[in-house]
Amino acid sequence: MPTQPIRLFGDPVLRQPAVEVVDFDRELRRLVEDLTDTMREAPGSGLAAPQIGVGLRVFTWWVDGELGHLVNPVLDLSEEEQDGPEGCLSLPDLVFDTKRALRVVAKGQDMHGEPVTIEGSELLARAIQHETDHLDGILFIDRLDTAARKAAMREIRESEWFGLEKPTVKLSPHATRGLGL
Repeated sequence: MPTQPIRLFGDPVLRQPAVEVVDFDRELRRLVEDLTDTMREAPGSGLAAPQIGVGLRVFTWWVDGELGHLVNPVLDLSEEEQDGPEGCLSLPDLVFDTKRALRVVAKGQDMHGEPVTIEGSELLARAIQHETDHLDGILFIDRLDTAARKAAMREIRESEWFGLEKPTVKLSPHATRGLGL
């Protein structure tokens, strides 16, 4: 499957809540393949359908050698939190410490409509929360405290890709360290 262009900050599709998947058909399986191929090529630890311009509740992840996908996720988050570096393929070169739940139980379906439950901690928990946020129109910078968010917005405004009419997809060097989600 060919890789797809990754939408960058400023693209309205990144701020729209995605629609629940109801058709578990060949098109959905193709979408999961496109997401997987694009994420691995980037490389990133996760990629949500809105990041390639598709407004459906689907994401993929690739964490610690584990490759997976989830459709229509519903999360149960631990009260215990972690604080660590987070980046995003839709915000190239931007990494900020972000608070997330330490553990997550994610329920949803696979691309065939079969129910699945994914339990993860640390980086997998971070990736699942990050990608589910994308499905809700939320970016990781929205989770930063006021000072960090101002610093992030300053970095975004100063980036070479911000404000371009047709931005070139630029891959983050941080993605190779498992931080590009």
